[in-house]
Amino acid sequence: MIARLRRIYRRLRLGTRLALGLGVLSLMAFAVVGTALTTYMRDYLSEQLDTQLAQGQIAQSRSIEENGTLSGKKYYSWFYAVYDVSGGKPVLRKPEDPGDLPEDVDSFTAVARAQMSADTEVLRTDDLKGKGTYRLRACEFEPGTILVSAAPMDGIDDTVGRLIMIQAVAFGLALLALVLSGRGMLRRGLKPLSDMAHTARGITSHDLTDSARLPVRHDGRSGGPEVEELRTAFNTMLEHIDDSLAVRTEAEQRLRRFVADASHELRTPLMSVRGYADLFQYAAAHSPEERDKHLARLRGEAARMGVLLDDLLLLARLDAADVEAPLRLEEVDLVELVHQAADAFRAGRTDHPLTVTPGPGPVRLWLDPLRVRQVLDNLLSNAAVHTPAGTKVSAEVSVESCMAVVRVADAGPGIPAAEQHRVFDRFYRVDKARSRDRGGSGLGLAVARSLARAHGGTLELTSCPGSTTFTIRLPLGRTA
Repeated sequence: MIARLRRIYRRLRLGTRLALGLGVLSLMAFAVVGTALTTYMRDYLSEQLDTQLAQGQIAQSRSIEENGTLSGKKYYSWFYAVYDVSGGKPVLRKPEDPGDLPEDVDSFTAVARAQMSADTEVLRTDDLKGKGTYRLRACEFEPGTILVSAAPMDGIDDTVGRLIMIQAVAFGLALLALVLSGRGMLRRGLKPLSDMAHTARGITSHDLTDSARLPVRHDGRSGGPEVEELRTAFNTMLEHIDDSLAVRTEAEQRLRRFVADASHELRTPLMSVRGYADLFQYAAAHSPEERDKHLARLRGEAARMGVLLDDLLLLARLDAADVEAPLRLEEVDLVELVHQAADAFRAGRTDHPLTVTPGPGPVRLWLDPLRVRQVLDNLLSNAAVHTPAGTKVSAEVSVESCMAVVRVADAGPGIPAAEQHRVFDRFYRVDKARSRDRGGSGLGLAVARSLARAHGGTLELTSCPGSTTFTIRLPLGRTA
């Protein structure tokens, strides 16, 4: 039975539990107050009855002394007994009226005997057979004579019973009103918690794989500081979940786009290799003089596919933060690296004048010279590929706020503002119509940014009509 009640209690809502707890505490408080009040009332009425007995016995004693009788000093429903002490024992006098004593006088005799050994009056409560509960008082009003009076306690019991009934009804109604009103107040106070529970259930029933946004929110302003604190933490958690899901969705979309683009980029050279292989086989059988040309084309397509695969592998290793990172650090002068890249650019891009501003002096850093040179070559090559012949290109080296800075700029048409945030995406080309032979695979800037980050730096773009600048920032010191 107890176990069943416990299971039922555990299934109750928090507001109902609190209301029941409030009711139990109130019931205990009412019980303590009612018991104290009833005890006090009974004691007070008993004291009043004792006082009344004492005053009545004073008048009765005088009446016996003066008239030898209790005539005129009797009270309704009281009992009286007069004892004479003889031989150390109380001897009952014959009552004036048979109604002055009950049939059983043992209680009167016991009180008289107790008074004989006491120096003062004796009070006792006893149950007289067939008469009910009485309050007995014995006093020696003259030497050798003891008067015992008994007053009924029915009035006290009746008054106390009515008081208990009134208390039970009043406390019951107060308890019912307190539980109902408390339940209503608790329900209003706990409503924010109910709303948050509803929100949590909505989250669990929502398919989070279809959308990066959660379907429900709660933005009330009630419940007190504790509930407000919980609400704030709950909404903050939801915002973090939203952000995480948005990042995850974006990453999944980028991954799907990356796989599709990579497959597309690899399919083209593979088809070329297959076609040239067929031509090479045909030429070997029918036109030997064409073999060398087809073989050269095979090698070119294979080399192009190898470069693409190398870039993909490098990006994968940089993204995975591989323990064997593709960096071989050594102390190198960044200004010298820029000059080397500039010399190579001038040799291959004679139609684009290049200006180098090396700064006040050498800038020595811990870096991988091959990878940084790869970044510089890529940025300079982009400046030549995406601008018309004769466009001026510049490279500048400086030190700003404990960072080595390299700026590669051109005076070309610039990159549209809507495209600037995507130029570092993999396989992305600003000019969709540009051929792969001129425009590359679209991995160059993605590789350049990843290499800059692997060195602990950044690669940023600023562009407007007539000017495009790529800025590389690398930390001074061995922090890569």
